[in-house]
Amino acid sequence: MSTAAAPASSVPAGARSGWWEAVQPAARDPILGVTEAFLADSDPKKVNVGVGAYRNDEGKPVVLECVRKAEQIIAGKQNMEYLPMGGLVKFNDLSVKLAYGDTAPVLEEKRVAAVQTLSGTGACRLFADFQKRFKPDSRIYIPVPTWANHHNIWRDARVEAHTFRYYKPSTRGLDFEGLMEDLKKAPEGSFVLLHACAHNPTGVDPTADQWKEMSQLFKSNGLFPFFDMAYQGFASGDTVRDAQAIRIFMEDGHQLACAQSFAKNMGLYGQRVGCLSVVCDNSQQAVNVKSQLQQIARPMYSNPPLHGAQIVTTVLSDPELKEQWYKEVKVMADRIIGMREALKSNLEKLGSSLPWKHITEQIGMFCYSGLTEDQVDRLTKEFHIYMTRNGRISMAGVTTGNVEYLANAIHEVTK
Repeated sequence: MSTAAAPASSVPAGARSGWWEAVQPAARDPILGVTEAFLADSDPKKVNVGVGAYRNDEGKPVVLECVRKAEQIIAGKQNMEYLPMGGLVKFNDLSVKLAYGDTAPVLEEKRVAAVQTLSGTGACRLFADFQKRFKPDSRIYIPVPTWANHHNIWRDARVEAHTFRYYKPSTRGLDFEGLMEDLKKAPEGSFVLLHACAHNPTGVDPTADQWKEMSQLFKSNGLFPFFDMAYQGFASGDTVRDAQAIRIFMEDGHQLACAQSFAKNMGLYGQRVGCLSVVCDNSQQAVNVKSQLQQIARPMYSNPPLHGAQIVTTVLSDPELKEQWYKEVKVMADRIIGMREALKSNLEKLGSSLPWKHITEQIGMFCYSGLTEDQVDRLTKEFHIYMTRNGRISMAGVTTGNVEYLANAIHEVTK
């Protein structure tokens, strides 16, 4: 007896339709949305100062020469086996030396638990889940403003989040009094997110003396510092100077944690190379903590990728390549510092009545310009200049070819 075939569109008996009817489109990412709008614009004068990636003076992506040489060294020599859950051990060892110093006592005493992560984002998320698992009733204090994804990370880890004042719009600088006042109110046992250098999005960092004062507050009030260090070397051109906040807290005897990324300072954006390290009481505790971090990573992504970690390891373990990297990262930092000076100078030459000294006082990839949302909208509509609506300018997108045009446009919308 033959049976007619069921229509291709029919739903099998017992199956349910409409599984995803409740799913709505996700909100567009504000930064990625800027890039999409820029790419869709056909105007030849268009400028993108929203992207958070380094560009040379021609506006082109850069691959460092030390990275190319490292690729040549490892080409054809690496197998494709899985890394351990904690990643490439030598990579982790070199990363923490870069963060804490080659001869840091905590490293000699083997008190640091370190695992390779999916760049700085992965390091933050791994720590957020670790915090929730082992300090379930604790809070995280996040500066206002901060990189938007920080809020997403601790929210999705189900950690209770609070904020503290950081940036003072009236001065375009640090609200140190507000910061200290807010953190004094944080309950003992709270965790505090700090940008080690080149604060994103403001480019405003505490001074060494302010870091020391903060360290004493953390010590007296029992607060745990979590440093997100995405720009070591990229901020000032000096990897030691950019790690000064961590070194100050270490000298004061803090236990702390640090998320490192090699996206910016080695240009390894797509390789997703990062490290999470946690300073512990003793070597056995470090072993325990590392084992738990690996257990959290296991159901997330099992183990991190190989190639980028081998590039970083090759650069940092070869004296000539490491010295070349120091020079190249300084070139990147100096170009951005130069563009800050050029933008400020052009605005002042135009006779702007507004103060622009914050452009050169801030540091790192981003300038928190002070432009309002309406002014940013005018820049886009009238001048085809694209940035996030909070007025954050990516200085990597500013070049000798567009800085005068950018300054003129900013002057027009701020008159």
